[in-house]
Amino acid sequence: MRYLLRRLGFYALAAWAALTINFFLPRLMPGDPATALFAQFKGRLDPEAMAGLRETFGLTDEPLAEQYVTYLGHVLTGDLGTSVAYYPQPVGDVILAGLLWTLLVAGTAVVLSFAIGSALGVIVAWWRGGWADAILPPAFAFVGAFPYFWLAMAVLYLLGFRWGLFPLGHAYSDDLAPAWTWTFVVDVARHAALPVATVVLATLGGWMLGMRNAMIAVLGSDYVALARAKGLPSHRVVLRYAARNALLPNVTAFGMALGFALSGSLLTEIVFSYPGQGYLLVQAVRNQDYPLMQGIFLVFTLAVLGANFVVDLVYAWLDPRTREADS
Repeated sequence: MRYLLRRLGFYALAAWAALTINFFLPRLMPGDPATALFAQFKGRLDPEAMAGLRETFGLTDEPLAEQYVTYLGHVLTGDLGTSVAYYPQPVGDVILAGLLWTLLVAGTAVVLSFAIGSALGVIVAWWRGGWADAILPPAFAFVGAFPYFWLAMAVLYLLGFRWGLFPLGHAYSDDLAPAWTWTFVVDVARHAALPVATVVLATLGGWMLGMRNAMIAVLGSDYVALARAKGLPSHRVVLRYAARNALLPNVTAFGMALGFALSGSLLTEIVFSYPGQGYLLVQAVRNQDYPLMQGIFLVFTLAVLGANFVVDLVYAWLDPRTREADS
């Protein structure tokens, strides 16, 4: 319990620091969202409306300390402001729409890559020197060495454009309306197949090699040798004694990857024109949408912190020594 409270306090402090930076950073930049929106109307907007726009975007003449307190209050209640690019839609609604698609593609890709890569790492380490160990590591390392955007464009060109097996972009077909129907679910899965597959191909080698190296080190330990000497079945030695301990470094990396999946999906969504967080961030930068940029950066930060806290919980469950060190 003491371990969990210490970690929770650390992440709460980090979240507060992220909120503070997120507040001051846009205010140090030249201009403001109201000026950018005013410029988009090319003189057709009444100058008296500027004051109202500035207040809408939370940019008033109050001291920064009062603005900061107001900002924290709004964030804690879920009010992230009003988007400029999607005016007058609230930032929270814009982010939520893109977040669901990003979680579908990036989250699925990270989970699949971690699970498949870790399983392959266990296999090639246990049967070290076999055909799997000779073929799989160099093959996936070779594929992962290609720049991701090149790999994504190559897969999109061959499977989407040349052979027509998958759609070329977007989250679902234009002639379909979102609904919980089998037709819509299959269509969404077909649109997500290529983005997910390319991310898995690009990252699978890293998970497999990391798990393989950790497994080889664990297989040489005394407690694994003792388990073998007791005559325990091979599958029990592999899963309960070797893989469980070798998985610890990969679990830590998985938490980081899961947290960064939201921010790291930028190239994926650009290549495949997928309407997720990365695509929204590009639109926010192009339109100088400071409230939307603030909201997206905040979601990225909280996602990383939240994923790492979950990893700490899993780590404490897998390795009791972590809890004992703080007891």
